[in-house]
Amino acid sequence: MQLIRALARSRSGHTAVEFAFVAPAMLMFIFGIMEVGRVLWLQNALDYSVVAAARCLSNSPSTCGSASQAQSFAANQAGAGFLTSDFTVTAASCGNQVSASHQVTLEIPYMNLSPINLTSQACYPT
Repeated sequence: MQLIRALARSRSGHTAVEFAFVAPAMLMFIFGIMEVGRVLWLQNALDYSVVAAARCLSNSPSTCGSASQAQSFAANQAGAGFLTSDFTVTAASCGNQVSASHQVTLEIPYMNLSPINLTSQACYPT
């Protein structure tokens, strides 16, 4: 009986129990912040590569003479591992137009989220 009373008065494991309650929420918060930062970085890279490809189409026909060359140029400019199939090149009334669409899956522990579709578009006069 004394052993049970001693265990009831002991406070040696409270920190571990409190951490077990707080850890999942804290991990979700930290990984959520990291994933949002990654998505913002990818969106910025997509915007940059679309603008660079549209400018290349108008100013450097030797480098970006065809649509496939412009798509390759855009994918290489980003530095984020985009595929050439993410980019489309069209001739619009505003000039050379480059559009992009890239799907991103958020990887946050304990959450099952649907993928996010990032899009960007730029037009540069000829």
